[in-house]
Amino acid sequence: MNHIDDKLAKLGPIQLDALREVASIGAGNAATSLSEMLNDKIQMKVPKVSILPIDLVPEIMGGADNLIAAILVRIMGDINGGVLFTLGNNSANKLISLLIGEEVNIEENIGDLEESALKEVANILTGSNLNAFSQMLDIKIMPDVPALAHDMAGAILEVAFIELGQIGDYALVIETEILGDLEVNGQFFVIPNPESLDFMLKRLGVDVD
Repeated sequence: MNHIDDKLAKLGPIQLDALREVASIGAGNAATSLSEMLNDKIQMKVPKVSILPIDLVPEIMGGADNLIAAILVRIMGDINGGVLFTLGNNSANKLISLLIGEEVNIEENIGDLEESALKEVANILTGSNLNAFSQMLDIKIMPDVPALAHDMAGAILEVAFIELGQIGDYALVIETEILGDLEVNGQFFVIPNPESLDFMLKRLGVDVD
């Protein structure tokens, strides 16, 4: 077990509850922004936050061969790495349809309009979550321009590895639910490099010396 793996083993219920609380704050802020954009009341909750090995991430996406929509955002500042926001096809179709006012099916076609709508939602959700983490941990996080992909989960993760360069073996997984008639579920994967994960653990009060 290496240095970071050993420290992750010390990340207990208190730290995970703290992460879930800050993610819930981010979800609340995102819900407010989405409600204003859609002119409809949107509620969101974060039922679970966990830290998983990278090789298990495709299973959270429904399996390596599952077709999904994903937005990758590189993050810089006090922590470096990336944020991957994923949606199943049905959830993506529902969100896009709400935003553009017509039925879509991204399995058949994903054009400029659909891509723009997904990126707008991703900007709101990732921005709200990253802002909440910035405030909780008192750190600076600067997101880059989002990149959209529609592919199998395993392939998307491989692209994320290539795009982010050196990243760690673990991802912080924030499961997100949009409540109400939408029945939309998505996941945030915060994938820091090893030094950034070490830094985050220190901010959470985990002994990393």
